[in-house]
Amino acid sequence: MSFTSWASLGLPIAALALVASTAKAADAPADAGGVAEITVTAQHESQDLQKVPLSMTAIGGEKLDVIKSSGGDIRVLSARVPSLLLESSFGRTFPRPYIRGLGNTDFDLNASQPVSFVYDDVVLENPILKGIPLFDIDQVEVLRGPQGTLFGRNTPAGVLKFDSVKPGFTESGYGQVSAGSFATINAEGAIGGPITKTIAIRLSALLQHRNNWIDNTYTGQKNATGGYDEVAARGQILWQPNDKFSALLNVHHLTLDGTPQIFRANIIQQGSDRFVAGFDRGAIAQDAQTRSFQHVAETGVVLKMTRDLGFATLTSIGSYEHVSTLSHGDIDGGFGASFAPPYGPGFIPFPSESADGLPKHRQLTNEVRLAGDQGAFHYQVGGYFFYESLDIDSFDFNTLAGGTQDGYAQQHQRTRAWALFGTGTYKFTDRFSLIGGLRYSNDDKRFDVHRSQSPFGAPPLTLATHPKSDNVSWNVSAQYAASDDLNLYGRVATGYRAPSIQGRVLFGDTLSVAGAETLTSYEVGMKAYAFDRKLRANLSAYGYRVSNLQVTAVGGGANFNRLLNAKHANGYGVEADLEARPVEHMELTGGFSWNHTEIDDPNLATAPCGSGCTVLDPAGALPGTVNIDGNPLPNAPEFIANATARYAIPFGDGEFFAYTDWAYRSKVSFFLYQSKEYTSGNLLEGGLRLGYAYEGGKWEVAAFARNITDTLALEGGIDFDNLTGFVNEPRTFGFEVKAKF
Repeated sequence: MSFTSWASLGLPIAALALVASTAKAADAPADAGGVAEITVTAQHESQDLQKVPLSMTAIGGEKLDVIKSSGGDIRVLSARVPSLLLESSFGRTFPRPYIRGLGNTDFDLNASQPVSFVYDDVVLENPILKGIPLFDIDQVEVLRGPQGTLFGRNTPAGVLKFDSVKPGFTESGYGQVSAGSFATINAEGAIGGPITKTIAIRLSALLQHRNNWIDNTYTGQKNATGGYDEVAARGQILWQPNDKFSALLNVHHLTLDGTPQIFRANIIQQGSDRFVAGFDRGAIAQDAQTRSFQHVAETGVVLKMTRDLGFATLTSIGSYEHVSTLSHGDIDGGFGASFAPPYGPGFIPFPSESADGLPKHRQLTNEVRLAGDQGAFHYQVGGYFFYESLDIDSFDFNTLAGGTQDGYAQQHQRTRAWALFGTGTYKFTDRFSLIGGLRYSNDDKRFDVHRSQSPFGAPPLTLATHPKSDNVSWNVSAQYAASDDLNLYGRVATGYRAPSIQGRVLFGDTLSVAGAETLTSYEVGMKAYAFDRKLRANLSAYGYRVSNLQVTAVGGGANFNRLLNAKHANGYGVEADLEARPVEHMELTGGFSWNHTEIDDPNLATAPCGSGCTVLDPAGALPGTVNIDGNPLPNAPEFIANATARYAIPFGDGEFFAYTDWAYRSKVSFFLYQSKEYTSGNLLEGGLRLGYAYEGGKWEVAAFARNITDTLALEGGIDFDNLTGFVNEPRTFGFEVKAKF
């Protein structure tokens, strides 16, 4: 980035810093009615959010409960945090995250992503694992920018960190039940407390249900699809025989039976990004829908042990995760074919009905770290081991022959990775600190794929590859406390994504390997309180450059993925998080981000759509390709904004309250190339919650609405057959009862 660009990004920080420094004297006490301090564990230890030198947002408590009302899955976090977007072409599981525009549109079941999910201190590598539901959650932390030192590989864009409520030696728990539109039921609860003087437990459970609500006009079946049943449970046992040692065992399980993402044929007007006339979100016309289903089963165990050695604290975290899934869908989104009429809606060149599954999967991880202090120096050192083995089944079916299987291939992938890391903080004064970190990562993948049956009559095929890589990632930060209420920081950090492999040979005869990706990021920011701590204002500006960016060329005339490496990609922007309590009984939050992304590779070209879309990019050097240099990254909105407002009126032993939340993202493009059709315009969704809470919040009854304006938006497209897309959820209403003790 040029000096002028950095100067323009730095001006908002300087302005807000001036407001913070003049609005309140450094030694003035915090107002009892001000915003609450937020404790986070972004650096493997409990810290005040305002003293962590990186751009991050924490969500918990009422805000998290509100946005996941009506049975929302993990995608409810999309645009609720600056620079964060989530989407999925798979359904309620397999979320695809993007931070600062960096993500991965790959839909295969071994896809790697540059945003890592860390759930209760365990990295969840496989994309299906990342669909674990949010229940009995203490806090969600969104860490923006590379996190390669403490969290390792596959974190160049950032980390989504989820922490469940832990057992304690005080009895506690809650229960909440809601009922809403489409017979949606969301019931969850937890109970915990001491069993003995040294043992405490916590048991948590979730049940979610929705009836089918989408009609199939082709078969004439009412309420044919769109429903789901999801059950999850977590049991935790804490053993703390003394104040020097603790062991926490976490066992969790999930089952999901529902429908895959619902693809709808030809819902986009050719030559525009608008829906076709008469589009109805509550109806489809599919000939393979009756065979569509999705099943997921997941089980995991985590053992975390902590020992105070006096001079340092030793922590060990070991885990085992297993997930299986099978998802069968109508990919062309319609019925019939041009060569086998009748067909529709719109033009259907050929039918596509397929299924993908994980029949075998296991992930083993172990991390050991030592943290301590030596005078003004605080350090963490450790080692990490990761192992994953998985099989992927891919099936194709002849829809016109009643769904007879006509294609089968199986992929096997085994990954071994290990790392050594260290980070340290040196406090030169009470106000100035330097932080540095270093990590060495080593990755070894073995991959083979065998096709035994081809839908196109191709012969059997076996392919294999064995990529290896290693990397040294690092970060350096400086932090200065200008006052008790104003922290300034600067950060330079690198990130690394291990090589990725795709071998979807059911529809092609090649496999592709994307080499290791690296990123260097520069960030400056401030974290401030103002107006007697009635306002918290955190602001950052950043710029990054990715080398060997891994990108996915999707579609182009076949249900097929191809991995590429772009020479470079650039991004820069600003992010802001605000929280305020301007008057008694009122709470406000706000978030904003401006993200600019672009591919920087003059020689990079890819095949455009195979579905009759209007391509906007210039022709590439090879026939049938277009040049994508300078294009924004897929699913990278330029603007994201969000806001919440809560106001309460005391009444009796409680309060009536109103809570509203809104999230906005600007236009996005779905693929590497630019087209008029495969984009989604500005999206604004809001929610409202009205209720009465009493006895200090122990009891609550409320009515809620999600997507209250019933906004209809395209969330993604399928580019290989016709102008097929999938859409957001409709408006829902409901009632909820909650009790805490």
